[in-house]
Amino acid sequence: MKVWIPHETGRALLGDLPGATVEVAEDPERLPSDPAGVRLWVPPFLAGPDVTALAAKLPDLEVVQLLSAGADAWVGRLPAGVTLCDARGVHDSATAEWVVTAILSRLRGFDTLARAQGRREWAYDGVAPTDELAGKRVLIVGAGSIGAALRARLVPFEVSVTLVARTARPEQGVHGVDALPALLPEADVVVLLVPLTEETRGLVDADFLAAMPDGALLVNAARGPVARTDALLAELRTGRIAAALDVTDPEPLPADHPLWELPNVLITPHVAGSVRGLLPRAYRLVAEQWDRLAAGRPLANVVTDGY
Repeated sequence: MKVWIPHETGRALLGDLPGATVEVAEDPERLPSDPAGVRLWVPPFLAGPDVTALAAKLPDLEVVQLLSAGADAWVGRLPAGVTLCDARGVHDSATAEWVVTAILSRLRGFDTLARAQGRREWAYDGVAPTDELAGKRVLIVGAGSIGAALRARLVPFEVSVTLVARTARPEQGVHGVDALPALLPEADVVVLLVPLTEETRGLVDADFLAAMPDGALLVNAARGPVARTDALLAELRTGRIAAALDVTDPEPLPADHPLWELPNVLITPHVAGSVRGLLPRAYRLVAEQWDRLAAGRPLANVVTDGY
């Protein structure tokens, strides 16, 4: 029985997997030397559609364990009987830290000051006074494990935090997505942490953006298509709101795309979860999943379409 992984470092991180042979993919877009017997497959981080097609060529495959929290590229693309699991929990701290950093950087004008530094300009007068996080009303759209981690990190900044999920959970203080029209006008910062599903695709449209108050900040750490790029671009061009984007649609963002030119937009290249601690955490999850699979116990992080 085999486990197929994409990193040589993963072999050491996994340690001994009783009853399993670990094979490392020399080329993540090609099958292992002998695909028979592969029961657990760990595809490369953010693998594309060409890689997902390999699942059908692994005759003994039972579980695909992703290294990403998002599973949109894989849902509906696996053979019957293959269980899809995401890396929920692995990216919580890193993504939450990116969101806090992005909020503070945009509010305090660090992106503007960094551009001025590159020009060797003492540009304090150009951005002062900057805004502050203290006292802000933060709306987190996506009340999963990353949303919870973000809330824990934001509370010490003296903000008020409101969480939204697909379905309301009143006992946890979580609102349903149907409450967004009433919640958006009261939010100084709106953070997107939802998975990409048919329900969330295009969630941030012209009406969503128009409901945000003047001076608000939109932070997208989810997936690019959660926001309609044409509507986002049109609203940002007015200067009425600002944005911090780790994801875009299209992605990568072409060099000639007008989003690059807007002074009220901070863009990073989908790096929120990419930190040194990623692989150790990820392979601890892989080892746990193998133990569960070998023992016939329920798997962790089986993908559903909720948020």
